[in-house]
Amino acid sequence: MIFKRFLLLFLAFLTIPGIVLGKTIKLDLNAIYGPTSFHTQGAMEFAKLVEKYSNGTVKIVVHPGGSLGFKGPELLKAVKDAQVPMSDILMGVVAGSEHVFGISSLPRLVSNFEEARQLYEDCKPLYKRAALKWNQVFLYAAPWPPSGLVTKKPIRTVEDLKGLKTRTYDKNGAKFLRELGASPVSMPWGEVYSALRTGVIDSVLTSTESAKNGKFWEVLKYFTNIYYAFPLNMVTINLDYWKSLSKEQQQAMLKAAQEIENRQWQNSKKRYFEAAEILKQHGMIIEDATPELMKAMDKAALKIIKDFMKKCTPKEKEILEKYISK
Repeated sequence: MIFKRFLLLFLAFLTIPGIVLGKTIKLDLNAIYGPTSFHTQGAMEFAKLVEKYSNGTVKIVVHPGGSLGFKGPELLKAVKDAQVPMSDILMGVVAGSEHVFGISSLPRLVSNFEEARQLYEDCKPLYKRAALKWNQVFLYAAPWPPSGLVTKKPIRTVEDLKGLKTRTYDKNGAKFLRELGASPVSMPWGEVYSALRTGVIDSVLTSTESAKNGKFWEVLKYFTNIYYAFPLNMVTINLDYWKSLSKEQQQAMLKAAQEIENRQWQNSKKRYFEAAEILKQHGMIIEDATPELMKAMDKAALKIIKDFMKKCTPKEKEILEKYISK
């Protein structure tokens, strides 16, 4: 009887995700952007640090470009159900599943990296709680450089936005652009360049980094700094996989996460300026938004934020009120 019970426990132990006795634990990490992307490279560096700090007992294999088949709004559920053990997730894209993840992509809430980092630190406990609700552990998050408008023609007044077919990355961006008279379009990142080529869209709400990666100078001419948002990408791990790790392995992963988070925040700022220079070298014109345009955008942004707050918890409202009152 004792032997039988031991055998059952032993077999159950072997079925825990990620555990292979006597061998290195291997975890796949889904990355939604290509191998040259800032966030994918961050995930790869994270994987190296985890292997280093776990003394080689945890190996994370990063799969760029959504090659595992998961790319967008389904990512929270995919990690929750262990369809993929780990993933890089653009928070705003999954805000339809978990409201709090929409905060970092709210328009004009913060205007520089320092404010964006403070907003993140204020919200981090809420992000961690939301991840647990979805059966996963929140490891780290870092921002894209601030989003601007990449267009064929200069954008200097609200009238210049009227009817503009603009690809945006989440619902907040769509509402914001619609409020200003533009025509937001939702589509996977991989389709954006060809859509610009064929005229399906004529502009993109994105960062200098993404404009550089997309070689948008071949199809667009202007980048207007509107400091729309500093949207966050987070990396999470399925809770069952997390529990299958030893305490030492978990600590190694958390140590790597903290280190790569700090590094990625610094890199984001650096990438913003580097990418802007590359865009200029390829003939793109970078302009700051005019005071008239900024005033109209702030008015539209406040309306979007207040609408977002209707579904917020008291704690989320408290945080947002702190920033809109600045």
